[in-house]
Amino acid sequence: MTTFIILLRGINVSGQKKIIMSDLRTMLDNLDFYSVRSYIQSGNIVINSDITSPIKVSQIIKEGIKATFGFDVPVMAKTFIELKEIIEQSPFVEHSDLETKKWYYVLLQEAPNNELTNILQQEQFPNERFVISNNCVYLSCDQGYGNTKCNNNFFEKRLKVQATTRNHRTMMKLLEMAEKN
Repeated sequence: MTTFIILLRGINVSGQKKIIMSDLRTMLDNLDFYSVRSYIQSGNIVINSDITSPIKVSQIIKEGIKATFGFDVPVMAKTFIELKEIIEQSPFVEHSDLETKKWYYVLLQEAPNNELTNILQQEQFPNERFVISNNCVYLSCDQGYGNTKCNNNFFEKRLKVQATTRNHRTMMKLLEMAEKN
């Protein structure tokens, strides 16, 4: 049995692509996923599965959402081990709770092209720092994520990979939930 963290992108934002979490949990149960738990209304789910491939799990859930709710949603699946490694490899060192409120994880569907990564890493932006790895862009926003130039869409366009972003608190909560699953 493999524990997965499922991250949906762009649901329940400004009344768009509305999915009630209890309905989503029911759908996942019906797709033979186990110990289904959700965190807040923005598409953060922890499941167990007999399937071991994150790509296969993502595809099953994406197709299930399309069939059940009638719209396409980008779906990313990370194993518990992947998520734990992403958090452990963060270049930002915890100084205080105030600092961690500035940290974001732009989770990448696949490893970005090395040339695009090298070009982007040469750029600097006021009040924003980022470090690009194979599966995550670690982002620190001194002025908050709502005011950042380096948002999810920015990294998707520049690195040409699908991504979804979560704050540090959400990542820690998902890791805690996955440890208990």
